[in-house]
Amino acid sequence: MEKVFSHFDRFMVFQVKQLLDGKGIPCFVKNEFAIGAMGELSPMDVLPEVWISDPQWLPKARLFVKQFVQEFESQSSNQTPWVCVKCHETNLANFELCWQCGTENAS
Repeated sequence: MEKVFSHFDRFMVFQVKQLLDGKGIPCFVKNEFAIGAMGELSPMDVLPEVWISDPQWLPKARLFVKQFVQEFESQSSNQTPWVCVKCHETNLANFELCWQCGTENAS
């Protein structure tokens, strides 16, 4: 068994698991609920992790995980706020709708 991904965000861990499942790579999540033990255990020992059970998949799994992380990091680099065309309210970059009036981001 080999660990291919670990992150404090369970959502990201399950996105990686879903990605690998979709590629036909058998995998599982370890420490899924261990985060509740943080404090009694080291934070590094309770992070959710994605593991593969068959080492022959390791090179492909690592490649897919690397591509996923690169794509995620490139998406999160756009932190430019946008201004609503309807009510002129400033919204954070990750908002798809204006928080004030609900108008969709036009850019």
